[in-house]
Order: sequence, then structure tokens, then C-alpha cells
Amino acid sequence: MAAVSVYRWRLAPEGLATVRQLRARGLRPGGQDVAGQLERPRRRRGPLVAYLYRIDAAKPVRPMTPAKWAALAKANTARRRCPECGRDAGYVIPPSLGMCATCAYP
Repeated sequence: MAAVSVYRWRLAPEGLATVRQLRARGLRPGGQDVAGQLERPRRRRGPLVAYLYRIDAAKPVRPMTPAKWAALAKANTARRRCPECGRDAGYVIPPSLGMCATCAYP
């Protein structure tokens, strides 16, 4: 693996973007290697790192299929269902409780 260029925070050259920036443009890295990295210094810990990808080599985001939409809806429904009482809580159950507020705080 070749060494990647390291840039200071907010000083990345034109033509490079993070995954979030690519996604905002409707793009994805598409299997390309990391072209560089941003480092944001912090006081008492190591720097925050964000990887950069070439915009010209990025590919368009794949559209959601009806099967993916159905799977996502099913997963979100499962996150709302209380394992204790079996009711739909009306919100995503926090993992720290593991059950709806009604069952956790009787």
C-alpha cells in the first residue's frame, strides 16, 4: 500500500472529498483506494482522521430497490417492538433499557 498524503483540517485540495461529502453529491467511493486523509488536531488525544477519495473516480449511489425498502421497514419495526410486552412502543427502544419505558419503569 502506498503512503497517502496527509492534509490539515479544511486544507484538502480540490477534487478530493470525504464519504459524507460524496454522499451529499449522490456519489460513493466505488471501491477506489484512499487518496489522502485529513487530520484535525485535538488537545489531549490523537487527531481525528477523515479519509479522502477522488471525486472524478467516484460512482453514483445505487438506488434503493423495493426489496431493500421492505427490509429497512421491517428492521425499523423490529426496533420499535418491546420484547417484554410485544407492543409497538411508538419510538425506537433504547438499547440501554432493552424494553419500552412502560415495562422498564412500572
